[in-house]
Amino acid sequence: MATVGPVTNPRQSHPHPILRVQQSGSVATLTLDCPERRNPQVPSLWSALAEVAGSLDSGVRVVVLRAEGPSFSAGLDRYMLTPAGVPGEPSLHALAADVDGVLEETIAEFQRGFAIWAQVPAITIAAVRGHAIGAGFQLALAADLRVVADDVAFAMAETSLGLVPDLGATSFLVACVGYSRALEICLTGRSVGAQEAVAIGLASVAVPGEHLDSAALELAEAILQAPPAAVRELKALLRNAISASGPDQLQAEREAQARLLRARVDPWGK
Repeated sequence: MATVGPVTNPRQSHPHPILRVQQSGSVATLTLDCPERRNPQVPSLWSALAEVAGSLDSGVRVVVLRAEGPSFSAGLDRYMLTPAGVPGEPSLHALAADVDGVLEETIAEFQRGFAIWAQVPAITIAAVRGHAIGAGFQLALAADLRVVADDVAFAMAETSLGLVPDLGATSFLVACVGYSRALEICLTGRSVGAQEAVAIGLASVAVPGEHLDSAALELAEAILQAPPAAVRELKALLRNAISASGPDQLQAEREAQARLLRARVDPWGK
């Protein structure tokens, strides 16, 4: 089984006060590390996630997103929604008072920490336990695959706050469960438990909490058995299928298969 050990570069191992990065071989593990507050999220964390994704070692083929403590993430730090805000973070109140598009541009920067995981060649696995609320739910959705503990509770709480999910989750959620169910989950803000998550396609498998990390690493090990080039092409192909037209997807399939077949015939690209 793949195991995870610490990287040697301290900067890479702790790129944000509540984010720890470790790498062992072809597997990188990103851990949210503020369990005493249920791993709240702030914009600087999203920037760090984007930076980590953009600078992944070329040898990393699988990324596991996990969290310390009983909850994956309770979502956005609620102090971000107050006039006082969070020290060192952008003031949403101040940005909302502007009328020149700065708020929209800032949100676009926030979104990078989530959307970029669809673009990296590595397969991402979210190992989710306990609460995954709002931004926590959206971070789990940004991964390619989700393995959940039997106590997981997904919830999209934005609508109850008079807001909407804005970190890329709308397209990912609809792709996973369909429009009507996605709308119902977001409108009600209700919790989706482990068995329902598996049944509706939000998660691949549910396991007892004590086996969550090992289940994620077993899935990582299974992925590592497949040829790397085929995995990279498959991820891009299936991500493209979410929004591509039928003819465009057929073309994408042809081009991907042609690249793989040519590589088999001429592996050195001569």
